Amino acid sequence: MKFRVSAVQYHLHTIQSFDDFARQSEHYIRTAEEFEADFVLFPEFFTTQLMSIGDDQGKALTINDLPDFTDRYRELFQGFAKQYNMHIIGGTHVIRREEKLYNVAHLFYPDGRIAEQAKIHITPSEITGWNMGAGEGLQVFETEKGTIAMLTCYDIEFPEIVRMAKAKGADVIFCPSCTDDRHGFHRVRYTSHARAIENQVYVVLTGTVGSLPTVDLMRANFGQAAIITPNDIPFPPQGLLAEGELNNDMIITADLDLDLLYQVREKGSVTTWRDRRTDLYPDWE
Repeated sequence: MKFRVSAVQYHLHTIQSFDDFARQSEHYIRTAEEFEADFVLFPEFFTTQLMSIGDDQGKALTINDLPDFTDRYRELFQGFAKQYNMHIIGGTHVIRREEKLYNVAHLFYPDGRIAEQAKIHITPSEITGWNMGAGEGLQVFETEKGTIAMLTCYDIEFPEIVRMAKAKGADVIFCPSCTDDRHGFHRVRYTSHARAIENQVYVVLTGTVGSLPTVDLMRANFGQAAIITPNDIPFPPQGLLAEGELNNDMIITADLDLDLLYQVREKGSVTTWRDRRTDLYPDWE
């Protein structure tokens, strides 16, 4: 089974309307369509761009206003997925449940279905700055191209949760991210490579670039997309099928071959998934 994925280095900048957001999003989706992508990944918190629209007094909206866009966001990307006949991981969007905010990754299927995965691990700044709540469970998602998981940014830094995703059958981890400096970016990037090696899965990673000068906690972004493989002979030596240029507005694309994953799990140079010492530490299967 082979399929094509694209990852968007979404350029954050001040906009004037929801229509501006819709046009920019569709630009990337149409680009992915031209590359005949089956999946396209947007970054974490890319919908915070909507906060830059501001209120009637010209002041930027707050994180508590962002969930007011949820219905329009979901309708927009549901329409894109159906129109362009592709799976869209619509980055993450902040939603409100019982007066609590959650950072939720959304999968939009070509047939109109919508699936959600709340971010499970919340960074200190998300708690103190935005009072964000943590998701309570992990799901994997069946698609016509295979089984995937959506783990957001900080989630990828925890090996246990990716072990669980693999044990549930995920072959591809889509990781929308948003980091504001080199330290945060490299934490997410290096651990994405580690998770791909440990679990013999693909990791598709992307982040925001640009800036939102009027939006708290979104004034700085440091991002780069990457399509990451295990490190074994059938794959590129550095475990990279594709990567973007740091902090540029762009999209990257590559083909994922699931058969190669199955081959290296059975008879690769190393067989990390099979060789787990579950007599010494927990087995997530």
